Amino acid sequence: MREKLGILVCVLFVLFGSCLGRFLVEKNSLKVTSPDSLKGVYESAIGNFGVPQYGGAMTGSVFYPKSNQNGCSSFEDVEASLKKKPGGIPIFLLADRGECYFTVKAWNAQNGGVAAILVADDRNEPLITMDNPEQEDASPDYLQNITIPSALISKDLGDRIKKELAKGEMVSINLDWREALPHPDERVEYEFWTNSNDECGPKCESQLDFVRDFKGAAQILEQKGYTQFIPRYITWYCPDAFKSSKQCKSQCINQGRYCAPDPEQDFSKGYDGKDVVEQNLRQACFFKVANESRKPWQWWDYATDFSIRCPMKEKKYNKECADQVIKSLGADLKKIDKCIGDIEADVDNPVLKAEQEAQIGKGSRGDVTILPTLVVNNRQYRGKLDKGAVLKAICSGFEETTEPAICLTQDIQTNECLTNNGGCWQDTTSNITACRDTFRGRVCECPVVQGVKFSGDGYTHCQASGALRCGINNGGCWKETKNGHTYSACIDDHTKGCKCPPGFKGDGVNHCEDIDECKEKLACQCSDCKCKNTWGSYECSCSSNQLYIHEHDTCVGKDSVTEYSWNFVWVIILGLTVVGFTGYALYKYRIRRYMDSEIRAIMAQYMPLDNQGEVPTHTPV
Repeated sequence: MREKLGILVCVLFVLFGSCLGRFLVEKNSLKVTSPDSLKGVYESAIGNFGVPQYGGAMTGSVFYPKSNQNGCSSFEDVEASLKKKPGGIPIFLLADRGECYFTVKAWNAQNGGVAAILVADDRNEPLITMDNPEQEDASPDYLQNITIPSALISKDLGDRIKKELAKGEMVSINLDWREALPHPDERVEYEFWTNSNDECGPKCESQLDFVRDFKGAAQILEQKGYTQFIPRYITWYCPDAFKSSKQCKSQCINQGRYCAPDPEQDFSKGYDGKDVVEQNLRQACFFKVANESRKPWQWWDYATDFSIRCPMKEKKYNKECADQVIKSLGADLKKIDKCIGDIEADVDNPVLKAEQEAQIGKGSRGDVTILPTLVVNNRQYRGKLDKGAVLKAICSGFEETTEPAICLTQDIQTNECLTNNGGCWQDTTSNITACRDTFRGRVCECPVVQGVKFSGDGYTHCQASGALRCGINNGGCWKETKNGHTYSACIDDHTKGCKCPPGFKGDGVNHCEDIDECKEKLACQCSDCKCKNTWGSYECSCSSNQLYIHEHDTCVGKDSVTEYSWNFVWVIILGLTVVGFTGYALYKYRIRRYMDSEIRAIMAQYMPLDNQGEVPTHTPV
């Protein structure tokens, strides 16, 4: 009777905590491309196992077996091979719902060699989320090894696909996860709804493995500001009718306000649910204090170290062990204890109260009812809790071209720029390309190289622009060197365009052709002149006893030039002499005038001068 009452209380925790909630089924786009009678876009529910291809898409042909149509048995004896042959299109298995767990169907389909599994519902109802079986039925031997994506489709769509296949039609489908998660900007916000309990079977084991494996990537993303991470913890409240019961007291803190199920589902041994709530609260407070110190990524160290050093199996799942871990990480233990507060007091705990409020779905996110759950950009992640799969989901949450380098590794995505340069423009000479790898594929955008911006459509052409453009591949203009002379059609003081230099003609981009100034009578046109064309220029000359005067385009005799030169020199000397004498005369004249004026001024002080009037005399009265 006591055990039955305990189980009843556990059930009531769940009912009271979530019966009024809203579970949102996460969906991705399913597009039927053939036959024409089925063409269109349909909804499909993403399974809570396997590896959805977040940020990508997959095209395949549907196969519906003649036997084992529910997929509950192995496909080793199927008459037609499900495995993709070289050059063949991937196969999507269509299986009927019922008879066995969804995960068993997916596991058998994967072993059969298919690329994905579609499960057709057996009733007309809104789509549901296909989940893992309960822990007593779970087998880590296959559950954690499911890697193919899965989707639940409606009964109506399943029946229509079967009808077309029966007529011999090929049904082609495109599964698209590119919009399964929002990707509004250059930062991803995600929550990890977890639990410190390590005695809940395979789910707990896979959760702890994930925390240890994902810690490095999570800390890199957080430290560099690419993500904003928050750990979350689910708790329930105890119904008022059971607050005074032993079962409720053993599973709750703060007088029934925050509760968790018994870890072993056995009230007579091991740890209680209240122990789990207390450790969850301690982890939440550790994050709060670390976040206030601007080191939120330390939570991953604490969660990992606590799971290793303080497991339930070794009877170390307690405050003493937790405090040792906190001290070893250099966190402020007093602040954490203050955050935890008195767990026996009949008062609300601000941290856990906020956690309960956060469980309720808002906007595009449904209520959090499954542990563990990852929420990326306010949308619940569906699929295997695996480092690679989760990192794919987070990377799909970045706005295209803003992904960090960790999202562009070969383990996460394929670099489409490596094959035929992604079909984008490139200059192989300067190793410049318009192909830019992104998590979702590639974009063709003219680049910016060493401060020089290239402009164009990114597919057929990109042209450098700006004052420094000639330093990058000569601005995309023609350039050639011959006989030690280099000419370029790129002009430094022009922000764009190419123009052949003087002495050349052409488009300036692909070619500039030397102009034959001699043939076209553009130079050396005097009667005695001789013209010789050179690359990019020309040379003018005269007979042996004549010299060419470039300024006048004429030939003159050397004697004439010499006589002319000496006459010119004498004229200059004579001119300079005249200027010198004139200057000297002016100088002497000005000095004489100045001295005369000074002498007259001195003499005027002692006697009247001719040009001065009589000075009046005043007789005293």
